Amino acid sequence: MPETPETRLPVAVENFILRWGDMGTHWGINRSIAQIHALLYLSEHALTAEEISRQLGIARSNVSNSLRELVGWKLVRRVSVRADRRDYFEAETDLWEIVTRIAEGRKAREIDPVRLALKECIAEAEADPDVSGVAMTRLADMMAFIDTMNNWYGQMLTLPKSTLVALISMGSRVVRALRPGRSIEPTGR
Repeated sequence: MPETPETRLPVAVENFILRWGDMGTHWGINRSIAQIHALLYLSEHALTAEEISRQLGIARSNVSNSLRELVGWKLVRRVSVRADRRDYFEAETDLWEIVTRIAEGRKAREIDPVRLALKECIAEAEADPDVSGVAMTRLADMMAFIDTMNNWYGQMLTLPKSTLVALISMGSRVVRALRPGRSIEPTGR
């Protein structure tokens, strides 16, 4: 990032932004989008696209496109500043909300289309006498797995944040309570 006296970021902040950008690329997110998110997440106040561009040394057009993507994911929102007609942007700072929104977005973009395609494949396979029993069983197993994970995800979203935090915090105690190899029957809830 270019350094000028008015845009110099503290070293720790700059390092976080750079590392968040690098991590974003591993998650399939454009580096600029991840860096803008990191800057807004650590910012004490809302920033304009021009300020973001200047602080990160990213082209203004790239900032605009990245902000549009972040707003679409509901990780960043537009805010108004009194007596200023420019758009300002701030990031969601509640980490549980961030994770939930990312999970919702990824599910909608990745899991839901796979589930729909799999349903179509199963319908086609059921209508085709040349599809082997092994293939039918494996397709059905995959559909059952995806449906189970989809239902689990939906149940997790209905939990109050405090309950979800408590559940996750239990960590290995949950695994010990379930004792690997012990069959747990679903309660139907």
